[in-house]
Amino acid sequence: MANKKRGNVWLGAAGIVMNSKGEWLVVKKTYSGLKGMWSLPAGFVEGNETADQAAIREVKEETGLDCKLEGMVGFRTGILKGEVSDNLALFLLRPEQENQLLTPQENEISEVAWKTPYELKDDPNVSAMIHEIAERAIESGLLQMEQMEPGEWFGYTSYKLFYKK
Repeated sequence: MANKKRGNVWLGAAGIVMNSKGEWLVVKKTYSGLKGMWSLPAGFVEGNETADQAAIREVKEETGLDCKLEGMVGFRTGILKGEVSDNLALFLLRPEQENQLLTPQENEISEVAWKTPYELKDDPNVSAMIHEIAERAIESGLLQMEQMEPGEWFGYTSYKLFYKK
């Protein structure tokens, strides 16, 4: 399962992009276990960038939106099939211009949209991570979580999400 380029320790970065209306920027990927589901713009950190730079780059690549960093808000870590450490840093981002045209990345993203946490919480086609974060944001603000199940199809043997507002 280890990837030759990434080895058996993976580091990804995701952007929770929030506009002035409190909506979150989400994408529908055309591949992987998230195919056809709303998820956060995300990808792997390259060797020549920091994790926050990767989050900003991935949002730009996947949606066409230019963003600025507000801060790190969470970290998800898990072990895939007992052999790959899969890690994701979550950053809060703000659009530089809210009226900027959203453009899905060709071949990887089928749809880009702004959605409220209420819409995401109730949508069955939302990643487990977004569903949990949206539900807690509605209930009591974005609090810290330590245990959740992202879905059996991923094959995690260990999975934790640490998230704090």
